[in-house]
Parts: sequence; structure tokens; C-alpha cells
Amino acid sequence: MTEAVAEPRRKFRLEVRGAEKFIRSGYRLVGKHSAVKICHWTKSALRGGKHCYKSWYGVESHRCLQMTPSLQYCNMACVFCWRFHTINRGQPFGGDWERPETLLEALIEEQRRLLSGFKGNSRVERRKFFEAMLPTNIAISLDGEPTLYPYLPELIRLARSRGMTTFLVTNGTMPERLEELLERDAEPTNLYISFYGPDKETHLRVNKPLIPDSWERVWRSLSIMPKFKCRKVIRLTLVKYLNLKAPEKYAEAIRLATPDFVECKGYVHVGESQKRLTRDHMPTLEDIKSFASELKHFTGYVYAAEDEASKVVLLANPASPYYREARKRLSGLTNSREEGHMDAAISCGESV
Repeated sequence: MTEAVAEPRRKFRLEVRGAEKFIRSGYRLVGKHSAVKICHWTKSALRGGKHCYKSWYGVESHRCLQMTPSLQYCNMACVFCWRFHTINRGQPFGGDWERPETLLEALIEEQRRLLSGFKGNSRVERRKFFEAMLPTNIAISLDGEPTLYPYLPELIRLARSRGMTTFLVTNGTMPERLEELLERDAEPTNLYISFYGPDKETHLRVNKPLIPDSWERVWRSLSIMPKFKCRKVIRLTLVKYLNLKAPEKYAEAIRLATPDFVECKGYVHVGESQKRLTRDHMPTLEDIKSFASELKHFTGYVYAAEDEASKVVLLANPASPYYREARKRLSGLTNSREEGHMDAAISCGESV
């Protein structure tokens, strides 16, 4: 008699695998499932150079803590992702998840250790160095999908209680976590939803989801986005020959989510993405500006700013109070420049 086929057991892990590779790349592991890493723009700002384009939203780059509460754990394997795609990427942490009260303090301490060498750098202002020791913003975006961390609402509320702003970047596959943030008064300061394909076929081709219903889940998250009162951003990472197309279809998602801002960002050929894509997949700033111009036509959004170094064009909802509040700041930061080598063309967290 044939034995019934049992549903495969979900695999779990109890530690970060290949930790040495992360450490060599500048990560500092915190506990069993979290990490911190100094962003390129934090270093640049400390030395008196260019700030991250997220200064559009009031973030001070030298006081930004870039972290993840879910290292190695993601439910997608996007082809343009610069992160390490380890073989256990879809395996959740199987132990007791660490509480934010312990996690946040440890992350700040590791950040301080990583920055300690800047104290003696002649290019770093003493004031800026000591400010950097007291981070005021948490970018929850370094690696993995942060909404898979079960204590995300508590982490955001703890940061708020310490006077810190939070920058949550999600792929939108956990709409139930977004609902939980609303129900538990745990809205971040900035909510980013990354949307990488104008249709399901492109989504599957570009995102390489590790779950069966990712497309439907992303659209549920987009429908929840208007309920948030915080600053809301949809980010489009645009890859030539893959998803740099069909602005009218992207416009459907934007009309549903009604974000305050839309970032049209060009893919950059750095990190692990170099194993999957070529330099030809990088759009030029002119490509991005042309796409953004079409998107404006379909959405009614307006041009707000651009950053040549990071190849980003920012569109804004003209009715958004956040856009009205940020106009002066945006006009002062538009088209900011730095020397044109490859590591200048990277986003928050991206590793060369």
C-alpha cells in the first residue's frame, strides 16, 4: 500500500550560516538573527561628503543606524539584490526571537564600535563624530525581510520612545504585519513598500519569490498603505530589459496605494547582483528620467527632486502634506553630486 505523501516539514535554523562572509563584508552580527552595518553614506557624511538621498526625508546620514532583525531570512530572491543569497534564505530562525529591549541597545553598541576609528580621522568634525555615537534614525532595511521579525511593532515603538525615527523598508509580502503596526500604534516614521514588477509575470521573473502567493500579498499591502498616516513611499528599482517598462501598469499600483512619494531608482551593478545581471542592465539617469516623466502623466504626481549619484528621480503627490512640508528641503538637495565612481551610485546599505 502506498504511503500518503506528507506535507514537507518547514526547515528552521538556529544561527547565521556563513557568518565569516558577512563579517568580512563589514556586518556585525548581533544575537542570533540580527546585524548592523555602516552605510557608505554614513561614512561619506562623517567625512564631510555627500549625504544619502534619503536626506530628502530629513534623515541625517551620519546619525543613521542601518540594521536588520532578520539576517539571511527573506521570502524573495530578487535578481537585482546586492545581498548574499545563502542556500537557507527562506529558512526562518527557529529559536526564541530576541526582544527589542535587548536588541536595540546591542545594535547601537556595535554601531559605535564600527565608527570608533573615525574619531582620529582629520576629515571628521569632532561634533559630527559624537553625534554619530547617538543615532537618531533606524533604517530597518539592511538584509532579509524585516516584517518577518515577530516583534517589529515593539521595535518601532521602543525606537519612538527613545526619540528615534524609523525607516521601514518592506517587500510588501506581509500585509498582516502592516495591519498589526496599525492596530498596535506602531507606525514607522517612513514606510517604504518596494514594488518591482508592473505585472505578475514580471514580478515572478524579477523577484523570484520563495512563497506561492507573493503577488497577491503585495497588492494587499498596497491596499493597506493608505491607512497609514506616516510618510509613505513606493520604491521602484528599475532594471533595464526586465522591469523598466509599462509605466501605466505601475501607475495602477500607485493609484491604489496613494503614497506621498514615488522613487524611481535605477539598478546598480554591485554586490551579489553581479552574479545574476550584467552592467548592461543598469539604466542611465536619462532612462530613469524618461520613465518618471511617463509615470507623472499616468499618476498626476509631480517632479520633486533627483539625485544623480544614486540615479533616483523622486515624484511627489502634490496633495501630500509631507510634500508641502519638504519642498524647501528638496529644492536645496536636488541634483546633489559627488565624484562619479561606482560606489557613489549606491543606495542605503548597498555594498560594493
